[in-house]
Amino acid sequence: MEKVKLVVATTNKGKLKEIRVVLKNLPIELLTLEDIGFNEGIVEDKDSFEGNAIVKATVVAKKSNYFVMADDSGLEVDALDGAPGIYSARYAGEGADDKKNNIKLLEELASIPKEKRTARFRCVIALATPSEVIGTADGVCEGSIDFKEEGQNGFGYDSLFIPEGYDQTFGCIESEIKNKISHRAQALKKLAQLVQKKISKLV
Repeated sequence: MEKVKLVVATTNKGKLKEIRVVLKNLPIELLTLEDIGFNEGIVEDKDSFEGNAIVKATVVAKKSNYFVMADDSGLEVDALDGAPGIYSARYAGEGADDKKNNIKLLEELASIPKEKRTARFRCVIALATPSEVIGTADGVCEGSIDFKEEGQNGFGYDSLFIPEGYDQTFGCIESEIKNKISHRAQALKKLAQLVQKKISKLV
């Protein structure tokens, strides 16, 4: 069977690495935005992960004429009423990097005791063609926020997030384990099922 070309609408190298690992057995050829020469800015102005994922997938699909997947994901901290949520990537301001976002989160939680530092990573992935949104897949990973950064693996808030059932952050846990239990891994597994159902119509 001819491989379907699937564009991953992200410039985040950490996400791309995870996606390649989880989807490696599907009959698809993953392309990056760089591969297709797409460098336009996309306004993510929706109030949900699902809404922003759909916007990204739809814009890239219509502009490029490719089959596209796009995710929107973030961290929800209960003690902060769900923040940073959809603003996770820019929690410390526009252009903020992972370090600045992590520092702000630790400052916001400085007075919060261990038992109240519950949180979760949430991910929604949208699939689209130039003519339609095929569907979405979601994943959630429950856990808590550590008191300091631990580990160099991963990206984003990984060095602060301790997944439920573990005593180390994603920054310390081996990537093989993370790629089985993370919010993105769960969403990607559902996405794989969606692609397999639709793939015969796309080749």
